[in-house]
Amino acid sequence: MATARAERRLAAILAADVVGYSRLVEHDEAGTLSALKVLRREMIDPLLAEHQGRIVKLMGDGALVEFGSVVDAVACAVAIQKGVAENQADIPTERRIIFRIGVNLGM
Repeated sequence: MATARAERRLAAILAADVVGYSRLVEHDEAGTLSALKVLRREMIDPLLAEHQGRIVKLMGDGALVEFGSVVDAVACAVAIQKGVAENQADIPTERRIIFRIGVNLGM
């Protein structure tokens, strides 16, 4: 009896969320959601496309993004961190959007 062989491929997964999201939303829900939309549209989505990332799942303040290469995933994570830090430099510390990002490589 023949068994079906599972297709496997190596992928890098970037997991990101906003540090202190509940506190930010509690302080200013509309402002926080608006700022996140702008960051995503103007910075994050273009960086994901540039590094060949594919959004797998969005969850409120978080996202899972698949990359075919761990090099692309890490380069994208670094670019997001740098870009967001520059964007938020003039925002008061208690209102800054800061992303927590991790990358996992596996099958």
